[in-house]
Amino acid sequence: MSRPSRAIINLAALRHNYQLAKSRNPGGLAMAVIKANGYGHGLLTVANGLGEADAFAVASMDEAIILREAGIAQKILLLAGVCAAAELSLVDRYRLDIVVHCAEQVSMLESFRVQDPLNVWLKINTGMNRLGIAIADVVSLHARLTACQAVAIPLVLMTHFANADDRRDKYLQTQRQAFKQVTASLSGIKSIANSAATLFIEDDLGDWIRPGIMLYGASPFINSIGSDDGLKPVMTLESALIGIRQQVTGDPVGYGGAWVCPQDMLVGVVAIGYGDGYPWHAKAGTPVMVNGQVAKLVGRVSMDMITVDLTNIKKPKLGDKVILWGGSDKSGILPIEEVASSAGTISYELLCQVTARVKFKTSD
Repeated sequence: MSRPSRAIINLAALRHNYQLAKSRNPGGLAMAVIKANGYGHGLLTVANGLGEADAFAVASMDEAIILREAGIAQKILLLAGVCAAAELSLVDRYRLDIVVHCAEQVSMLESFRVQDPLNVWLKINTGMNRLGIAIADVVSLHARLTACQAVAIPLVLMTHFANADDRRDKYLQTQRQAFKQVTASLSGIKSIANSAATLFIEDDLGDWIRPGIMLYGASPFINSIGSDDGLKPVMTLESALIGIRQQVTGDPVGYGGAWVCPQDMLVGVVAIGYGDGYPWHAKAGTPVMVNGQVAKLVGRVSMDMITVDLTNIKKPKLGDKVILWGGSDKSGILPIEEVASSAGTISYELLCQVTARVKFKTSD
């Protein structure tokens, strides 16, 4: 039989979330971060669904080229820049913006000859300690870039926050202050805010915000769900009941007999598993929704199936819809953050790991 697992991508919710991000920074611009295949939602699906986006950001040259060759005309930023000087020819050909985060990339640009200068985003390390120019080197490298024939003026000055997902953490303010101090005397456009900062900071978000996970309806904050900040889930992962069994007290369910029925009960089998991207580490008690009613995972997740407790589900039958995460106001919403927490992971990973054997559809 054809597997009933599918991912429904709600483009109206996607646009709602983008506009919510824009509303947080009146008069500013918003770059939609669509790396990792649009956070698992489909690169072109997201780009075409966000026709109003001011720009897009991706992690790889391959993603940028796919967008350009599909006719996406907006600004496209390579978030890690280039790894080798030879890639600058592709940046020039496809008219991409690039992040510069190290002196070696500055040297590549100084040796590159181009008819029309390239847009450069100078990434400053204010405490993330991943990629970025050390504060001590910012002024000198900024001067080299502004004098470089291959670089368009003005530069964009950017940083990235390490702890913005925790509303109580003070490190964001430390990083903001470091960025403000080092850029005070430098010319350039400013970009500081990821999803969490966009939703949290109440003032001075800069010229460009860079929303990512919030576009897809998941919260960027720990111990929160997207709806707490007015976000709507974009992906609904759903399947169906393909089996219903009457079990008795003491019956083991699933591989290893890791879960045992505490009472006589109905157990349902759902056509979804880690082969579809459902998390293997999801533990017993992880919520699913059967016909809009909450049920709980029992037993281990297998490659193609999970088993769920149907005790509290009214009149379940084969073919009943099962929502693994997402949903709508009409069908009920199961926050992806709750599933991620039960699996010991984050919503980002769940969204990105949905596999190719799940059928993708769009709705509006």
